Amino acid sequence: MTQSNNMDALINMLSKMDKKQLEEGLSKVSKILNSSDKEKILNELQKNMKKQ
Repeated sequence: MTQSNNMDALINMLSKMDKKQLEEGLSKVSKILNSSDKEKILNELQKNMKKQ
């Protein structure tokens, strides 16, 4: 995935969340942006979103 696709996926996930989920999501986004292992974290988030 390219950087742009990653951001699009994150924005898409965040747009479907309520306030509590959004706050948790923004915390995760912060971790992703500050992590050297962005792909692994993003993949885990996408798996979690599919389960909901």
